[in-house]
Amino acid sequence: MSKCKICGHETISYHHPKTKILFHECLNCEFIFKDKLHHASQAQELKKYDEHQNNLQDVGYVNFLTDFIQSAVYPYIKEGKVLDFGSGPTPVLAAILKDQYHFDVDIYDLYYASTKIYENQIYDLITTTEVIEHLSNPIQAFQLFYDHLKPSGILSVMTLFHPKNQEQFFDWHYVRDLTHISFFTLKTMKVIAQNLNFELLDTNDYRYVVLKKK
Repeated sequence: MSKCKICGHETISYHHPKTKILFHECLNCEFIFKDKLHHASQAQELKKYDEHQNNLQDVGYVNFLTDFIQSAVYPYIKEGKVLDFGSGPTPVLAAILKDQYHFDVDIYDLYYASTKIYENQIYDLITTTEVIEHLSNPIQAFQLFYDHLKPSGILSVMTLFHPKNQEQFFDWHYVRDLTHISFFTLKTMKVIAQNLNFELLDTNDYRYVVLKKK
């Protein structure tokens, strides 16, 4: 029996009927995580990330990130210092925040911008888009975000929430990505917020959540 990585409660475990991958699900906070035996290696992760073709010339992708900013960032903060955590091979979100919205932006990425520029820094805003589903210890990352935010600082998070139905979960495209190992719902986010002293400001209960440091 595995303990939940978010709230510490006991989990239930089951195998995907086709891939046989083992998952653990917390019935308390609804967090689902892939067993570590089925995690991709760093080499496999990097190969997958290198396949991403997202760039500033991709109008659809730029519009997708701009919609996120308009929904999950700009209503809550309009200026200041930003950390884009998990900026990817091409830091498109950081470029939009800097060039179109005039934020002062730092970037960090495990593979593509690995200098921990955030150390000894405090931010008005932290963004993390399509990142936390890749993390084996997401609560550690949320604690890092909290520690590097100013009081009343904003944390804007993008990740698809899982469907809360096992049959739908098994058929969900998000699970098919071998680098996706952590899956959340709005309830998971509420538990994280409560445990780490964030206030939940907004969500579409589908893809994003906005938290404020208390």
